[in-house]
Amino acid sequence: MLVLDQVHAHYGSAHVLQGICLEVGVRQIVCLIGRNGAGKSTTLKTAMGIVPPSGGTITFKGENISGFAPHVIAARGLAWVPEDRRVFASLTVEENIRVAAQAVPGPSTHRIEEAIEFFPDLKARARQRAGSLSGGQQQMLAIARALAGKPDLIMLDEPTEGLSPLMVEVIRAGIVKSRDGGASILLVEQNFALALSVAELFYVMSRGAIVYRGTRDEIAAAPEVISQHLGVGKAKSISAAQQA
Repeated sequence: MLVLDQVHAHYGSAHVLQGICLEVGVRQIVCLIGRNGAGKSTTLKTAMGIVPPSGGTITFKGENISGFAPHVIAARGLAWVPEDRRVFASLTVEENIRVAAQAVPGPSTHRIEEAIEFFPDLKARARQRAGSLSGGQQQMLAIARALAGKPDLIMLDEPTEGLSPLMVEVIRAGIVKSRDGGASILLVEQNFALALSVAELFYVMSRGAIVYRGTRDEIAAAPEVISQHLGVGKAKSISAAQQA
């Protein structure tokens, strides 16, 4: 579905991505993890065309999309939900979703209805202004808005950051529901326990490079990797969860 092959990216003279190799399969949830500043968000932005790659190849559904503009990539079926959500605060929930749905070619009415109904809490707030929603509700809206374009792959950047445990569970369920509905997902997530509950494949980033690739079982059985690249606390929390 999505393949990054030896992808490099720069911010001015700073070499941020250094030969990234990553793959997301059809109807697969893949998680990209690492410490803050490792290059995770930049990886998503580069795949989306927001940061131009300075080397390597990005392939989506068999097409080389390296250097394509973001709106062209979105029209191909790749969606991105940024960490800061970027909802239109002055528009209602329904209007936010309508704007996104109409930006994609093809009839939009059914897609708008499906997106609003994806999270029941949003359906009840369809006419509420997005700026008055809680952080968790805005995250639901950001995901629903992405789904309105019927993407083949959704990239989620820290979707549960700062949310209550209840909202984290709602977002987790939404991620699984999206995959069950046919979408592939590339997830950047600091909540490692949540990531283990949904993702099938993990890539670990450090200083702009992929330093580990493994399945859910493989990374859960590699506390040294977790400790080195995510922190000792993460390794201890996973160990405690496995013993419980």
